[in-house]
Amino acid sequence: MNAPLPEVPGLPTSAQGRLQRLQGWFDARPPGTIKRLKRAGMLVGTLLFFSIISVPFDLLTQGVFGVMCFFAAVLLRRSASRLAILAMIVLSLVMSLRYVYWRMTSTLGFENSLDMVFGLGLLLAELYALVVLLCGYLQTCWPLRRNPVLMQGAPDTWPVVDVFIPTYNESLSIVKLTLFAAQAIDWPRDKLRVHLLDDGKRDEFREFCAQIGVNYITRDNNLHAKAGNLNEALKVTDGEYVAIFDADHVPTRSFLQMGMGWFIKDPRLSMLQTPHFFFSPDPFEKNLDTFRSVPNENELFYGVVQDGSDLWNAAFFCGSCAIIRRQALEEIGGVATETVTEDAHTALKLSRAGYNTAYLAIPQAAGLATESLSRHIRQRVRWARGMAQIFRTDNPLLGRGLTLGQRFCYFNAMLHFFYGLPRLVFLTAPLAFLFFDARIFHASALMIAVYVLPHILHSSLTNSTMQGRFRHSFWNEVYETVLAWYILGPVIMALVNPRFGGFNVTDKGGIIDEKFFEWRLARPYIVLLGLNLCGLVVALTMLVRGSNEEGVAVTVLINLAWTLYNIMITGAAVAVASETRQVRREPRVAASLPIRLERADGSVLDAVTLDFSQQGLGLRLPEGQGIARGEALQVVLFRKDTLSRFPATVVFSHGSMAGVQFDPLTLRQQSDLVRLTFSRADTWAATWGRGAIDTPLKAMCEVCKVSLRGVRELLSATRQAWHTRRTVEPAGDSVMEKS
Repeated sequence: MNAPLPEVPGLPTSAQGRLQRLQGWFDARPPGTIKRLKRAGMLVGTLLFFSIISVPFDLLTQGVFGVMCFFAAVLLRRSASRLAILAMIVLSLVMSLRYVYWRMTSTLGFENSLDMVFGLGLLLAELYALVVLLCGYLQTCWPLRRNPVLMQGAPDTWPVVDVFIPTYNESLSIVKLTLFAAQAIDWPRDKLRVHLLDDGKRDEFREFCAQIGVNYITRDNNLHAKAGNLNEALKVTDGEYVAIFDADHVPTRSFLQMGMGWFIKDPRLSMLQTPHFFFSPDPFEKNLDTFRSVPNENELFYGVVQDGSDLWNAAFFCGSCAIIRRQALEEIGGVATETVTEDAHTALKLSRAGYNTAYLAIPQAAGLATESLSRHIRQRVRWARGMAQIFRTDNPLLGRGLTLGQRFCYFNAMLHFFYGLPRLVFLTAPLAFLFFDARIFHASALMIAVYVLPHILHSSLTNSTMQGRFRHSFWNEVYETVLAWYILGPVIMALVNPRFGGFNVTDKGGIIDEKFFEWRLARPYIVLLGLNLCGLVVALTMLVRGSNEEGVAVTVLINLAWTLYNIMITGAAVAVASETRQVRREPRVAASLPIRLERADGSVLDAVTLDFSQQGLGLRLPEGQGIARGEALQVVLFRKDTLSRFPATVVFSHGSMAGVQFDPLTLRQQSDLVRLTFSRADTWAATWGRGAIDTPLKAMCEVCKVSLRGVRELLSATRQAWHTRRTVEPAGDSVMEKS
C-alpha cells in the first residue's frame, strides 16, 4: 500500500489552506492598501448587485431566473446557519428590487386618469411595503442574543434599586400580585425599595401598602399620565437604578440578578429591557382559540425585532419589565412627556444622549393581556398615535446623536404603524379591475406573474425562516387588517398635529358573561369581506362569459387569486370580532409543579399541578388515588429549601383530576403563594419561544379554517340579530295596540 504524500509547507492542498494563504497575503498588506481593497470590493459588489436588479429579462429568462433563485432559497432554508439566512435575504432583495425596478420602468403607461389613480395608489403601497421589508431585514438579520451577566462581589456592595409600579384604575386584586412579587425579588433587602405610584389616589391601596411594607406615592394631579407619575416618583426617591413594572406585570425573583450585571459591566448602559410575556390570552388568542398554538402579535417584537435591534444598540424601552440607570434618565430630563408613547421616546432620547441600551430575551415577568377586542384596539391606537408623534416631532432620521443603524431601527419601528392605508389598498386593489376595468398594471398577465411571484414567495419564505417560532405566515396580515381602519385616522392626525389626542389607560381584568359579536368594531372587516365576495362573483362571471381580448383570462385569474386571498384574510378578521365568554375573573396559568396534599387523617398525597391562580389549583393525582369533593386539606408548595402550607377545600374531583380552592389566606400566605408560583422564572421560560416552527402551507390552512369560522360566525350573528329584531317588533306593536 502506498503511503500518503506528505504536505509541503507553502503548498496547501485544500480550500481551507488556500483561504488561509489569501488571508496571510491580506495581512501582509499596509493598512491603507487593505482599506482601499475593501472599498473597491464593496464598489464592485454594489455595481454587480444593481446590474442584476436592473438588467432586463424576457418572459422566459425571468421565469427561469425566478425558479432557480427560489429553489436555492428552499435549499438554504434547510440550514439553520446565520450565513444561510443572510444569503436568503440577498436573494429576496434581488427579487424584490428587480420587481420594483421593473414595476416603475415598465408598468406605468396609464391610458386614463382612473388607471392612474388606482395604479399610483397601489405603487405607493408597494413602495411602503418594500421600505418596511428592507428596514426589517437590516434590523433583524443578525439577532444579538445577549446572555445574562451575573452580579459579582458581596451583596452588600450591590447598588440600591427602586422598583416603581405605576397604577391608575387597576383593581387591588391585580396590583397586589405585582407588589408581592416585587417584594420577593432576590436582592439584598436593604437595597430593594418597592414603591406603588397610585394616580388613582385610593385609600384602599394606601392601607394595603402600609400593611405589607410598600412605599405609597401619589400626587395632587395626573399631568402627563404614566410619564408624569414616574417623573414625580423620581423626585422623591434616590436609588441608583429604577426597575419599572406595569401594575399587572408580575416580576420573577431572578429579575435583578439576571439584568443588573450588564449595568456593572457597561457604565454607559442606560436601559435594559426584558420581554413582555403574558399568562393570559389576548383577544386574537381567546376568540380564535389559538393560545400557545399560534404566536401572538407581541411575540415577533420580543422574540426577533428587539434582539435584532440590540445588535445596533437600539433596543427599545417598552414601559415595563425594564431597568433604567437613574443618572442617565435624569440627564435627559426624566421620562419623555411630549408623546403618548413615553417609553419609545425615552429610549430614543437616551440613544441621542450617547447612552447604550440592551435587551435580554429571557422572560423575567409576566402579565395580563388585554381581554377584549375593543381594549386591544384602543391600546394599539395609542401606540400608533405615539409613534407618529415621535416621527413628526423627533424624527430619528434627523438630528444628532444616533448611529446609522440606530436611525434605521427607530425609523422602522415608527414606519410600521403607518400600515393602515397600505393594508386597505392591498385589500381592495383587485377590485379596481373587477369593478371598474382599471388597468393598474400595464403589462401582460404572464409578465406580471413572473415578476410578482418571486418577489412575494422569496419575501414570505425569508421572513418565515427568520421569524421561526415567533410569527407564523399570513397571521401578520390578519393582525394588521383588524387594526388598519382604526389606526389610520389617529396616525394621520398625529402627523398633521402632534398634540392631537391624549393618553388612554388600557383596562385589565374583568369578565365577559356571554358570547357576543362586536358589530360596531367589525363593520370595516364586514365591508371589506363583502366587497371581496362581490369581486369573487364578478371574476367568476367574467371567466364563464369569456373575452375575445388577448390575455384577459389570465388577468382575471390573477385578480381572482388575489381576491380569494383577501377573502381569507378579511374572513379571519371577522372571526376575531366574535367575543367568546370569559367567566373567570383571574386567569389560570398552566404549569406542572410538584406539590403535596396533607389530609386530615395524617396521610400525605403527592400530586402535580395542571394550573394555578391566586384562588386555587388544578391537580393531577397519582393513578388509583382520589380525594373527595368538599374535603379540607393542606396544600404544600415548595421550591428548594422554601416550603409553605395553604389551607384549601376540594371543589372538583373526577378520577385523577381534581381542583382545590384556597381558604381565606393571610397576607403572609398570599405573599408565599406568589413567591412559589408567579415569581418562578422557570414557569415562563418553559413556554417562551417553544411554539411550533412556522410552516407556510400549514399556516395558510390554519388561517383558512379561521376565515371559514369567521363567515359562519357572521352568518350566525346575522340570523340572531334578525331573529331578535323580529321578536322585538311584534312585542312593540302589541304594546302600541294596548295603549
